[in-house]
Amino acid sequence: MTAETTPSAQAAAAVDQAITTRRSIRAYLPTPVPRQTIEEILAVASRAPSGTNTQPWKVYVLTGAARERLSARICAAHDDPAQRSQHAEEYAYYPTEWRSPYVDRRRKVGWDLYSLLGIAKTDKARMHSQHARNYTFFDAPVGLIFTIDRVMQQGSWLDYGMFLQSIMVAARARGLDTCPQAAFTQFHRLISEELQLPPDEMVVCGMALGHADPKAIENTLVTEREPVAGFARFLE
Repeated sequence: MTAETTPSAQAAAAVDQAITTRRSIRAYLPTPVPRQTIEEILAVASRAPSGTNTQPWKVYVLTGAARERLSARICAAHDDPAQRSQHAEEYAYYPTEWRSPYVDRRRKVGWDLYSLLGIAKTDKARMHSQHARNYTFFDAPVGLIFTIDRVMQQGSWLDYGMFLQSIMVAARARGLDTCPQAAFTQFHRLISEELQLPPDEMVVCGMALGHADPKAIENTLVTEREPVAGFARFLE
């Protein structure tokens, strides 16, 4: 048995593939995802680390009529300027002051996506419609809404990110795709009402889960990554 085919090498290759093939998929097939598979993914992800094992995550799994009801409520608010103006994010996901290189990367991925979809920079109507697809979970059969207890602090949000990543990697290992969605945070009040969240729970984000539509042009988008030399320093 060569080094390339040892169990440890095979395991590393499988993990690496699950991580490196993860992309934000924005069009899905209607193929259902069995509940057992969803539970397996969440069980694996629950092994994500958290400070003093606090496990700050809570997940609402939406399929069928429940997913459609939430999507319909949010889409109606998104499409009505008067309603939309009454909704705002509860926490700042993005910086209030954008600077390079972050704003450059943000603009590039946005225009790369719109270019694939044939949306011109001046076509506000189509931009609005494309953004609205977030609220249908990009037609994925499974929508996930994540919440956290309001008493938890910044460290628990770091833990939450590791939990979300674990879900996405576990999904890839099973041939499924995802798209983490901060867009849902604007409509946290509608989500709280629809899901009957207790007052002490705060919406973190949403996520689409399902099988990618191989014919959708938007799913050909592969974002660029900074090389290791660009963000790491090795000190000896």
